[in-house]
Amino acid sequence: MSDDVLVEESGGVAVLTINRPKARNAINGAVARGIAEALDALDGRPDVSAYVLTGAGGTFSAGMDLKGFLAGDFPVVEGRGFGGLTEAPPRKPLVAAVEGYALAGGFELALACDLVVASSEAIFGLPEPKRGLVAGAGGIMRLPRRVPYHVAMEIALTGDHYPASRLYELGLVNRITEPGAALEGALELARKIAANAPLALAATKRVIIESQDWPLEEMFRRQGEIINPVFGSKDAMEGAAAFAEKRAPQWKGE
Repeated sequence: MSDDVLVEESGGVAVLTINRPKARNAINGAVARGIAEALDALDGRPDVSAYVLTGAGGTFSAGMDLKGFLAGDFPVVEGRGFGGLTEAPPRKPLVAAVEGYALAGGFELALACDLVVASSEAIFGLPEPKRGLVAGAGGIMRLPRRVPYHVAMEIALTGDHYPASRLYELGLVNRITEPGAALEGALELARKIAANAPLALAATKRVIIESQDWPLEEMFRRQGEIINPVFGSKDAMEGAAAFAEKRAPQWKGE
């Protein structure tokens, strides 16, 4: 795996760090492939239940590496999209830990995450129209599902920067931390998630995402197809036994 993406694991949580601080963690082909390879390797492991995505050097990501783009280096992985993530997020919960800038493709990576923890000094924005581009890596599709319509239009059409405090007010950011503490805050949240049963987490995330456009008359049938196997799993039996025996459950992801 490339040094442009670092992976560390602890306590059921894997931290993926975009490691191009001199380029403000701009996303190039190597970063996209590194993220995709990490997720491919980790998504099938029962000992990892949640992820944190962050950037090195005090910046989440300033977006696509435009110099690389002009040279023909496209940060897109077939089947996973921009940054190796935006078109096919992992089936396990993913928390963004945002310091500094999350702009353009960097903001789109954060929007592809399930939860966002941001420093009080973090800045978000989709400045693509200012450069003759469009936020085509999910930004203009996901943003209206995260914030009110007119606010999404303002953010997307002006291309302006917005502080983490404003996005927290809108419900897009889950938690605000002191500067430099976003990763710690994201890890705290990810570990709380990872303490739960892996199969239940994956099924819960899938239903929340997929049910947004389910017809009313099919909602419970479709949900049942996803969650019924969880109720018959070994982890479901373990959860009940652990509760009865007043002990911590030992999840197997089975």
